Amino acid sequence: MSTTTQQPRGAAAADFLDQRTGVGSAVKEFARKVFPDHWSFLLGEIALYSFVVLILSGAFLTMFFVPSMGLITYPTDALPVSMQGVEMSEAFASTLHMSFEVRGGLLMRQIHHWAALLFMASIVAHMMRVFFTGAFRKPRELNWLVGFTLMILGLLAGFSGYSLPDDVLSGNGLRIADGVARSIPVIGSYASYALFGGEFPGEQIIPRLFTVHILLIPALILALVGLHLFMVVLHKHTQYPGGGRTDKNVVGYPLFPVYVAKAGGFFFIVFGVLALMGATMAINNVWNYGPYDPSPVSAGAQPDWYMLFLEGGLRLMPGWESEIFGFTISWNILVPGVVIPGLLFTFLAVYPFLEAAATRDKREHHVLDRPRNVPTRTALGMAFLTAFGILVLAGSNDLIATHFMMSINQITWAFRVLIFVGPVIAFWATKRICLSLQRKDRELVLHGHETGRIVRFANGEYIEVHRPLDEQERWLRVGHDVQRPLEIDPPEDARGVRRKGYRADKRAQRLSRFFFEDRVEPVTPAELAEAHSHEAHAVPAQGSPHAEISDASGPDERNH
Repeated sequence: MSTTTQQPRGAAAADFLDQRTGVGSAVKEFARKVFPDHWSFLLGEIALYSFVVLILSGAFLTMFFVPSMGLITYPTDALPVSMQGVEMSEAFASTLHMSFEVRGGLLMRQIHHWAALLFMASIVAHMMRVFFTGAFRKPRELNWLVGFTLMILGLLAGFSGYSLPDDVLSGNGLRIADGVARSIPVIGSYASYALFGGEFPGEQIIPRLFTVHILLIPALILALVGLHLFMVVLHKHTQYPGGGRTDKNVVGYPLFPVYVAKAGGFFFIVFGVLALMGATMAINNVWNYGPYDPSPVSAGAQPDWYMLFLEGGLRLMPGWESEIFGFTISWNILVPGVVIPGLLFTFLAVYPFLEAAATRDKREHHVLDRPRNVPTRTALGMAFLTAFGILVLAGSNDLIATHFMMSINQITWAFRVLIFVGPVIAFWATKRICLSLQRKDRELVLHGHETGRIVRFANGEYIEVHRPLDEQERWLRVGHDVQRPLEIDPPEDARGVRRKGYRADKRAQRLSRFFFEDRVEPVTPAELAEAHSHEAHAVPAQGSPHAEISDASGPDERNH
């Protein structure tokens, strides 16, 4: 007689799947993966969850949007009243219908738009966290490029979606894109014709943008997000410096059940915040602008925040043109629309390799840097953000002028000066602050925290008693590597023959000096031992007949 044990349905299904795919071992391995715990790591999660909200809300909107530039007359019995009887494209009409006639349509539109803004904001904040802490170092250079590509795709997704309603505001943005494309020498006009299917605006741009926005870009983003997360697991997560944390371990909690619960709860928090914003904060009310017409352009016509730096560059550039070999070069569009974004994005893309060339460091790094300990990198990042911020503000120069009753010409000239001076000042000030903070760390390690307790010696001398740092605090301030400028071989070998590769070494040395010539060395064990030995002899024990303790507010007036 035999007996059989019947498995629960869930267990039976899991066993069926495991026997045919081997997924059980993979899930077991992944579930025990340890991740460190820090609030800044949530920035990447916000980007991921915002993208999920974008997919969900976008799927809803796709069912009602008509991606056509065919002209129709808006019905006289439909809302809003201001648009009744107006000739418009089917794309704009379907956007109005979605907003006023479809139940929940306006809510979904606004959730989708706020999610797009949060998606880009979290990507930028996440990249800056990675940049300032050095999380892009070996072996994560390729993952940095993946994240950089995701940011570019996010910009394209935002611009393509922002342009779909075919209202005045989005139409002006497309007109600017057409001008930027045409400003490229030789190929500009061909690029514009290929993009718009003929003369601007043509009849193809909205259907093409719709395909790009709902199919091509989301597919690429999904693929790169998967690759990005795979590399995070493959390389193990970076962690902030602290006691017991090294490049060979990860101090944190396992994915399951800790981070699964946290991630699930955090997703609903992000979704809830976006739903609240979509329900209470109006955004992109296209009926206030009307269907696209090239004639009305008013003050306050700005794109979403992540495209404002392009708008700012266009507003700052003087109207310069020149003719070279029969080609008219529109510098007023080419420089702010192509050159400046190219420089900014190229800096971001190549920086990990630039710093690696300056350090020639081949080691793997899993413990993050404190920004103060890499002053040049931190200063470069602040200079970049300053330039970006100035361009964003310049993109709103008309609003600044109208709200503060200032001259728009004076504002524009001020920003023209700041775009050159501001990043330099930010670089210098940030580097000085970082070096000062490093000196403060040295002071704390050598002498400890101020306590406000004053010791008076028998000879009348007063000193302040400092509290020594505990081991965790001390390790945080001394447990980092200091990069020094590269030392290279002489230009000639022992036989007096000029050495090959000397010029390349010389360039690398100059780059290294730029990064690491100004530095503050951390306290060595010998310095620490000497400082503690000196303090032990200088400060008698409390209660000694040779010293008295006074309040920090003034000298002790008691007599010996």
